[in-house]
Amino acid sequence: MSPPSHGDAERGATPGRRAGRSVTDVPVPPSSAAPAVVPAQTSGTLPPVPLTEPAEGVPPVVDTPQALADAVARLAAGTGPVAVDAERASGYRYGQAAYLVQLRRAGAGTVLVDPVPLPDLGSLAAVINPAEWVLHAADQDLPCLLELGLTPATLFDTELASRLLGRERVGLAAVVAENLGYELAKEHSAADWSTRPLPESWLRYAALDVELLLELRAVLTGQLQAAGKLAWAEQEFEHVRTATPNPPRIDPWRRTSGLQAVRSTRGLAVARELWVAREELGQELDRSPGRVLPAGAIVAAALATPRTEGQLVRLREFAGRGTRKRAAYWQAAVNRALELPESELPPKRAAREPGQLPAPRAWGEKNPDAAARLEVVRTCVRTVAAAHDLPQENLLAPATQRHLAWETPAHPATDDVADRLTALGARQWQVELVAGPLAEAITAL
Repeated sequence: MSPPSHGDAERGATPGRRAGRSVTDVPVPPSSAAPAVVPAQTSGTLPPVPLTEPAEGVPPVVDTPQALADAVARLAAGTGPVAVDAERASGYRYGQAAYLVQLRRAGAGTVLVDPVPLPDLGSLAAVINPAEWVLHAADQDLPCLLELGLTPATLFDTELASRLLGRERVGLAAVVAENLGYELAKEHSAADWSTRPLPESWLRYAALDVELLLELRAVLTGQLQAAGKLAWAEQEFEHVRTATPNPPRIDPWRRTSGLQAVRSTRGLAVARELWVAREELGQELDRSPGRVLPAGAIVAAALATPRTEGQLVRLREFAGRGTRKRAAYWQAAVNRALELPESELPPKRAAREPGQLPAPRAWGEKNPDAAARLEVVRTCVRTVAAAHDLPQENLLAPATQRHLAWETPAHPATDDVADRLTALGARQWQVELVAGPLAEAITAL
């Protein structure tokens, strides 16, 4: 899953699926058209009931234009929000493309769409894009769905809702178990979803990932209403829905695992050239860069700076059949680094990203006033978060806390702090909760 349902009142319980022990009425917003919620248990004292089969069985994969047209018609005839999930092939393929899209809607059942043979999903987008989507950890899946032309008009994120409710365990399986009393299996979460044909057990897993999202939305909505946090959640959902992609990093090759062991600028040049060569080959082969050349091999070559293919393949990290087969390709990248003039070697220190602040551990020397403010800001945010049963990072992002401490004057008014937080991307509910306490704490310092 890269995030992630339907009521028993409509379809009846299935043996081995929903041996319900009690029924709880949960307030549902009038606009949701969500199915009735039938938890397996509500006391929290019994173990969750294993959820082993989708209510209507494993649906066939939609992989032809005619099957897509039929699925779109079913979804159009359905009502209310659409539960959405997507499966990627992270760690296997280059990039983060979706290889399966799971959908579920009241009155339509579950639909599994294979986007690989269906490059045009415009008809599907026309039906589901105007609807509210229900996902779990939406920020993980929205980018790959956007690549398919799929993007929601509104959003409900069951993971984010759980965070705002102060839950410690917010994975889908944990949230479903706590709120609905069912146990979801997660054995295929890291599978290679580019595999074709997809095994039946994988499709069952994929269908179950959206099986309960609409019911979960109804329960969490009721809890958010009761806690006075529904308006907060709606602002957070909209923030996730409209988030823009992060700008490309400066020198992304410097994030290679283990690169801190390389101290020479010539070695860093070798790492850079190998990283670029790996990216190019990974894209050409549609293979995850880590499977093309492990990070450990890049670091080993950067430390050894081999002059010949023979020296390269004598490195333990290049002894595998795949890397030996492409030894000439990798040595050519090393040679490019070795031939660079000194003036073109990368500096030992990475360039700072736009807007990036120094590491907080250096603030005591570079900006001692900001270092003192940061401790006050962190303490204040933790205190306010605890008072509202919130994780402090959901009340105010750590990066926002750092920027506020670095740039805020010694005696700010509440409006000054509010304006600064808004400029840094804080939502209105966050500003209302923390601007006053932060202004007071900073001024007291």
